[in-house]
Amino acid sequence: MRIEDVPYEVDGTQYVGRLALDEYRSGPRPAVLVCHEGPGLDEHAKGRAVRLAGLGFVAFALDYQGGGEPPPLEDGMARLGELMGDADTTRRLGRAGLDVLLAQPEVDRSRVAAIGYCFGGSMSLELARDGADLRAVVGFHAGLGSARPATAGAVTASVLVCSGAADPIAPAEARDAFQREMADAGVADWRMEVYGGVGHSFTNPRVDELGMPGFAFDATADRRSWRSMLDLFGETLAPFD
Repeated sequence: MRIEDVPYEVDGTQYVGRLALDEYRSGPRPAVLVCHEGPGLDEHAKGRAVRLAGLGFVAFALDYQGGGEPPPLEDGMARLGELMGDADTTRRLGRAGLDVLLAQPEVDRSRVAAIGYCFGGSMSLELARDGADLRAVVGFHAGLGSARPATAGAVTASVLVCSGAADPIAPAEARDAFQREMADAGVADWRMEVYGGVGHSFTNPRVDELGMPGFAFDATADRRSWRSMLDLFGETLAPFD
């Protein structure tokens, strides 16, 4: 397994993402961009990239907070607040990470997906709305709204959203609005899974340390959502093992 940190620059700021791939595999292979949770690029997102590499993908966990690791929580939340209202910058940061992934010689550029967690899930959805050349996009416990909703024909990726029914970040009204957005934009292939009794950040075993109401790890939802992602990849990116 080859695991390395890759620095890159966006608008004069340095970012450092984590690249992972299995060096024993040969030839071009499908690739997955991984977008981290709001506080920063942590072991959760890095670990998902390594896990994907073990399945045969080239994986790159981008960095949208800067520096390649989570900043102090207050600073990270302030930066996150800025991004949440700025779809253009969010898309630009997502595309910068995607460019790093696509620059890897092992990548089959015709078989690329983006996934994300929390605001990273929102970022992956913004890439889909922006018409990025992706075969699949997955948002895990993502924020679902956008200042720039999808327009007709813009989204070409197959879209999967995995949400908890008790997620305060994506309540029923937000889920309903997202479904209307997908329908109004004529998105050909999208689906949503909602897990009963599950809150926000359900894929991250360490989220309980925050003690935030409505935020909780759920091993069953984590396992089911990962399996659903792999099912989608089997339809859109195969073969990858």
